[in-house]
Amino acid sequence: MAPMVKKQLSADDIFATGLRNQWYAICPSHMVPAGGIHKVRRLGMDWVLFRESNGRLRMLEDRCPHRGAPLSLGQHLGNKLACAYHGVQVDGEGTVVAVPGLPGCNLEGKQLVPAPAVQEVAGAILAYIGDEQHPEPTPLNLPDPLVDEGTEAFLCYAEWDAPWRFTMENLLDPMHGAFLHRDSHSMFAGETQARFRIRETDRGFFFEKTDQRGVNFDWVEFCRTGLDWVDLEIPYPPTAGPGGPFGIVGLGTPIDATTTAVFFWRYRKVADWERDTWRFLYRTTLEARHWKVLEQDREMLEAMAVDADQAENLYQHDLGVVRLRRLYRGLAEEQAEALAGAGS
Repeated sequence: MAPMVKKQLSADDIFATGLRNQWYAICPSHMVPAGGIHKVRRLGMDWVLFRESNGRLRMLEDRCPHRGAPLSLGQHLGNKLACAYHGVQVDGEGTVVAVPGLPGCNLEGKQLVPAPAVQEVAGAILAYIGDEQHPEPTPLNLPDPLVDEGTEAFLCYAEWDAPWRFTMENLLDPMHGAFLHRDSHSMFAGETQARFRIRETDRGFFFEKTDQRGVNFDWVEFCRTGLDWVDLEIPYPPTAGPGGPFGIVGLGTPIDATTTAVFFWRYRKVADWERDTWRFLYRTTLEARHWKVLEQDREMLEAMAVDADQAENLYQHDLGVVRLRRLYRGLAEEQAEALAGAGS
């Protein structure tokens, strides 16, 4: 992979726009059809995605190596993109394969455009976003519910006008379910008082209620497996059909410092006729109810000031938020220090 464009990032920059050197969900797979070009902004950078003629997915930084024009405005030529500005052709590896205006020019054959490793999982495109010191992808262990046989999942995708750290912290705050979502179809029961604890795992930690289980949004597991994601479980009423509780794999990918792409896979462990029943009920009834819950989260987070976390008064229920924030701040400082050392 070609190195990333060198840019000095401070710890505040990284904390605001996302940690580097890990995997992120980029967009739903259907947004990149065969023969199409799709532009996205992620981690404060512009990217272009396209599929080669054999269907292989590619992702490039959206910057022609000649004059910096966006490749996303160019032409899809099967296994490469041609910049609209001067026709420079770049393949899926980020290598300049032709300069029509000056054949044989020294740009040809050079890998000059960052081309992150990508893979598609459960209807979404994942990509490894590294810095110039770490261009090669780290190992990735995918969320169990998205790859386990016998688990059926539906992806919900949205873009919110809220900082990515707010969306992740929202998932580490189970108590908001008993208040913000108290009129929902699945979180209407349970106590509005609770005590919490943090329980360590080999891939992250659980943040869970100590005095209630299987009633509301009673626990969440934060996982760092090359990709940062959370797993949680919410009980279903009998009207939701057979199959027991449903789970959510959720994560937020920073678009920039103030907007986030959110991914929520609603899943259930079902098989045979229960699977068919779950799929039918989800599409006809439950999906709209789930979107109502997501809209409640979106409205709340978008209404908060960007610096809302600078004037807080936290208490015991916020231990999960504090743990996550300290982790991300510490990693941001480590990455900024490493980049500064390399630059000097």
